[in-house]
Amino acid sequence: MIFGLEYQTIGIIVLWTFLLGYVIVGSIDWGAGFFALYGRITGRTKDLNQLIARYLNPVWEVTNVFFVFFFVGIVGFFPETAYYYGSTLLIPASISLIILSIRGAFYAFENYGIDSKLSWTILYGLSGLFIPASLSVALVISEGNYIVEGANGHYLDWQSLILSPYAWSVVLLAIISVLYISSAFLTTYAHIANETIGYSILRRWFLMWAGPMIFTCLFVFISLREHNHEHFMNAVNNQLWLFIASFILFIFATLLYYFKKAHTIAFICVFLQFSFAWFGYGMSKMPYILYPYINVNESVVNPSMALSLTIAFILGLLLLVPSLLLLLKLFVFNKAYVKGMK
Repeated sequence: MIFGLEYQTIGIIVLWTFLLGYVIVGSIDWGAGFFALYGRITGRTKDLNQLIARYLNPVWEVTNVFFVFFFVGIVGFFPETAYYYGSTLLIPASISLIILSIRGAFYAFENYGIDSKLSWTILYGLSGLFIPASLSVALVISEGNYIVEGANGHYLDWQSLILSPYAWSVVLLAIISVLYISSAFLTTYAHIANETIGYSILRRWFLMWAGPMIFTCLFVFISLREHNHEHFMNAVNNQLWLFIASFILFIFATLLYYFKKAHTIAFICVFLQFSFAWFGYGMSKMPYILYPYINVNESVVNPSMALSLTIAFILGLLLLVPSLLLLLKLFVFNKAYVKGMK
């Protein structure tokens, strides 16, 4: 135990924080690609794409570091995840990796190549919506009732997955959240850069997706009640205050962007909104990583290995977060760089 907490508790908190970082930073990146495509199609390349490029150039390679930490950590702390998720997520994970590879390649062609082609921008922009949709399947499967165990092992029940309202609600929420988070950040970024036209376009996108985002969250809750009643009741009875706080922060953020006030605080509200909801979901899901097969208290690795992993990943988190903040300070929130003067 460390600070009165079991190793598996500390481990899952650290890993969940890594995954939150990936969701936030990744959403900004994925959504930026979509807005770059929008700017290219509508002839707003000068107003949008140059602004987006100034953000992406220093940070796009960092995005997947969070996911690598999470992936290595979840398998290290809870080895059974490799057994259950390894086969059931083979197709969704393969699709995600292919899309990530396509996205990275076409980003390089688009930004560092001699010519810029619309086909590259289309692949780059649309892949930013397919990546969260495919990755969200892992969260859907973790709620149970999609994995079938038979005489020859376990397999994914594709029919139940495809016909599940809960699955489609989560996929839809993942896509909308990407556009919501990205438009919020890029609106703030455009405000700092004094890009008036780009700011107006991105702010309009944020306000357009705010309503659908919160209604989709409500639909996810309703469908979760039917799909996994135990998880739903735990969320309502024990973590409801986190979701209420998230909704209040959503209201604050929307009002600030609507009235064009305190843009940095507005994005902080968006970040905290998702953080409260993220940890509310994660806490209400405990002790299961995968219903009903993987329990964090029963599937954790041996104590000596758990201690080593806990120390390693806490140090990794303490190294990665300050490094990201330094990168943001030097480039993303450097006013001279944001305004294209560097």
